[in-house]
Amino acid sequence: MKKFTFCLKIGAYGMLCIGFLSFSFPDPLEEDAGYVQQQLSAHCNAISGTPQVKKYELNVTKTGFCRYKRFLQNGKVEYFSFNLIKFKHMDYLGNSQNGILYLRTKGDDVIVQTYNDSRGGDIDSMATYMSIPLKSIEPEDLNEFAQRFQRMSLALRR
Repeated sequence: MKKFTFCLKIGAYGMLCIGFLSFSFPDPLEEDAGYVQQQLSAHCNAISGTPQVKKYELNVTKTGFCRYKRFLQNGKVEYFSFNLIKFKHMDYLGNSQNGILYLRTKGDDVIVQTYNDSRGGDIDSMATYMSIPLKSIEPEDLNEFAQRFQRMSLALRR
């Protein structure tokens, strides 16, 4: 009976350890989103690239949304958002000092909202890409972005 109790305790502790370990590993989607968020924020060139941009917000969430919001000097606000399930590919036009990253979607899947526009008020429309100005970025970083965006897109489809 002692042998059976000992084996039962070992089995229970083993299951408990496996249970704790299953929650200790980070979610790959959350890790990719965090990496992309951090690197895009570090390399974003929105303020210095365009004189009329006062501030910006750039978010990539673990739920699969990429959001970019620009606040202009004249009070106008531009908001771009899309779900990474719709991500098709990315292009980069520029050099390692500065350029523009184009995140392209499968169709008109990028939500474009403009607030406080002096010409038309508030405008909602759709687009096929989101453009983000970048600075000081190496080709290896761009390749890493492409791989992580593709991996996130595939993970979200499952």
